[in-house]
Amino acid sequence: MAQPSVASTTGTGAPQPHPAVLEDFVAAPLRLMATATRLGDRPAYYIRTQDGWQASTWRDYASQVRCAARALLSMGVQKGDSVAILSFNRPEWSVAAFAAMSVGAIPVGIYWTASSKDIDYILNHCQAPVLVVEDLARFDKVAPCLPNAPHLRQVVMMGQSVPPDQAQVINWGDFMAMGHLGLEAALERCLGDIGPQDIGSLIYTSGTTGPSKAVVLSHGNLSWTALALTRAFRATEHDRILSYLPFAHIAEQMGCMHNQACIGFTVYFARSMEELGDHLKEVRPTIFFGVPRVWEKMQAAIESKLQQAQGIKAVMARWAMGVGREWHARTLAGRAPGAWLDLQRGVAQKLVYGKVKAALGFDQSHLLISGAAPIAPDNLRFFTGLDLVIRELYGQSEACGPTSLSTAGHTRIGSVGKPLPGSEVRVANDGEILVRGPQIFQGYAGQPQATAETLVDGWLYSGDLGHIDADGFIYITGRKKDLIITSGGKNISPANIEADLMDTHLIEHAVVCGDGRHYLSALVTLDAQMLAEFAKENQLGEQGLHDHPQVLEAVQHAIDHVNQHQARVAHIRKFAVLREPLTVEGGELTPTMKVKRKVVIDRHQALIDRLYRD
Repeated sequence: MAQPSVASTTGTGAPQPHPAVLEDFVAAPLRLMATATRLGDRPAYYIRTQDGWQASTWRDYASQVRCAARALLSMGVQKGDSVAILSFNRPEWSVAAFAAMSVGAIPVGIYWTASSKDIDYILNHCQAPVLVVEDLARFDKVAPCLPNAPHLRQVVMMGQSVPPDQAQVINWGDFMAMGHLGLEAALERCLGDIGPQDIGSLIYTSGTTGPSKAVVLSHGNLSWTALALTRAFRATEHDRILSYLPFAHIAEQMGCMHNQACIGFTVYFARSMEELGDHLKEVRPTIFFGVPRVWEKMQAAIESKLQQAQGIKAVMARWAMGVGREWHARTLAGRAPGAWLDLQRGVAQKLVYGKVKAALGFDQSHLLISGAAPIAPDNLRFFTGLDLVIRELYGQSEACGPTSLSTAGHTRIGSVGKPLPGSEVRVANDGEILVRGPQIFQGYAGQPQATAETLVDGWLYSGDLGHIDADGFIYITGRKKDLIITSGGKNISPANIEADLMDTHLIEHAVVCGDGRHYLSALVTLDAQMLAEFAKENQLGEQGLHDHPQVLEAVQHAIDHVNQHQARVAHIRKFAVLREPLTVEGGELTPTMKVKRKVVIDRHQALIDRLYRD
């Protein structure tokens, strides 16, 4: 049985907009139109083709959104309807989303790696009459869902190819042709009718512990947050950003749609995740948002090259990294580096930093961000050795993305920064982080009990544990639901231990276990590239590497290093190496590369039991 529609879950009982929302409220599509009018023929976005990066102007972008909005009206899409989108990042994704918002409908992103089961659940939960799909490969996952979705009237393919014998499927060209100018007056009425209390987006959580919940974000939430981020990060229309994280996630929607509409910077759409490294060098983004796994992979690749350096190059690299770490350690602590350290940094900039930054594609970057999951402080310190400061951002879908952020002059390694200006953060007696402000969501669609448990008197109960220091910096120590309670009654949060383990060379993913046990153990997977390099360096061959004594010894050495920085009760005493990697497709990782702990533990319970058998 289908869940109630989104419209019926809010209705007249929906929370009223926060007073701060009303002060500067502008609906996202109208912000986009205003920016397009201001910037005209400046490039709004680029796509990567065989011939290089090709631009589309702001004028064209706004025209595409208006045409797509009129096409939705011609299909009979009404205010409160959902428009589902299943695709990797590309302009048609944001065009469809802004078009849906323009007519009062609700864009619903589906992770492009979603299974048929996930797609079926979301389509029936949101009752979408229209689904926009990237290509035939994605449609193959949609096809099994069609008999179970009587509400789905039309499927739009982003390209020109359509599957055979599917009467309800049309291509992008035919869809846009439906947006005739005779519907322009109706579109204007719809745009003028968007209020801050109306639903602007439905974000389905990545479901680390169960079925996805539909986070209801109002136009007021989206408008206020976009403006708050604009003021905090001081981005301009001259900035460049690379879009590659899932658009179904609030972080990418906020950064590459709502913030872009607010500021007018240029978005470059990555062609694939595999080409990210090449894209970075081509685009040279001025702003870059990476999940921790991206930064960890980058560090591993750099360290591998540093190990190959010899002679004066090796000496110079070590010296420069020491200078960078010390210079930034003092600066981030609010101390003056001193003339001698300033001089050394200047020399290192010319000899080392500039070359490394250019090789990575960060030589023109002024803002590097990490978010969506915990990152090891050592990972951040490593990059300061290259004169790159990565600023942590913390948040969740229920807070419309950001809860806190680190900015220039307000960054401390290990902290996720200070609360987003205009919002409040406090810590409950049990250590849970609570958030209140104009960005807090309206509830979970169709789940009043879950809403009541998460949203109490305007405070969002985040489910994260942490503390706030005397200067107002927030520190996250883990997830409340992941808390491990040993048989000795000790409470241990595994998140930061896992982050430290994954920051080591060989370990790609780690899951710490020990609930109800005498000690902690860990399940780990190995980084395929690092494992191959280790095998080559030690002449181990290619067979049986996961069980090879030298490999196991190296993993143990990495674990010992992490244990040195933990209280004794939090030491990893035993570990097991999983032969198969954790993947999004396999269901062990979320689309933003967070490990689904319960899934991994349930699948390997017998192996975990063996770790404690003795």
